[in-house]
Amino acid sequence: MAFKDHFSDHAQIYADARPTYPNELFEYLAGITINHGLAWDCATGNGQTAASLAKIFDSVIATDGSAEQLAAARLEDNIEYKVALAEHSTLADETVDLITVSQALHWFDLNRFFMEVDRVLKPGGVLAVWSYGVNSVSPEVDLLVEELYRFTLHGYWTAERLMVEQGYSSVNFPYTPLTSPLIELKVRWTQAQLESYLRSWSATDKYIKDKGIDPV
Repeated sequence: MAFKDHFSDHAQIYADARPTYPNELFEYLAGITINHGLAWDCATGNGQTAASLAKIFDSVIATDGSAEQLAAARLEDNIEYKVALAEHSTLADETVDLITVSQALHWFDLNRFFMEVDRVLKPGGVLAVWSYGVNSVSPEVDLLVEELYRFTLHGYWTAERLMVEQGYSSVNFPYTPLTSPLIELKVRWTQAQLESYLRSWSATDKYIKDKGIDPV
């Protein structure tokens, strides 16, 4: 099947600019998984999530459809990086304790991905997916980012972006939901770091290619 690749050609920007996730998230994931043998970080990108899972699980298999993304990944002794699609992981049946998908579920063929989840997840295993929306800094900065997001980049976002805005609430998960806390992702950034993050957006990359102008 076709791989929706929106990040390979700016993989290093993505690796440098995207934030890591808070410790509270991984403490929660550790608490809801029965065993900590093997975790599959699906659509790992540059391994932001995989690196944190490696501190909890004996082994982590981190897959992505983009070899360029994986080339910029964070290396750990117990992480194995593999080029593979979410819908065809090549993992063995019923071997995984936890499957994580960070800011990527909206790119998948969901029916086929859920079939893959059913195949590789151990009985009692957990599928954990999450996303984050538009960042908030201050009223003045937020107005500028909102203008970039809603107006300047209008027409450059894919239809899948709506799923992120909805917090995946429109996804019909075929599983029993668990009660999860609302976890805030907070970072201390310079203006240059924020600008780099905005350039890592898929829509910003498309805009630059189309117009030859950096909207940030």
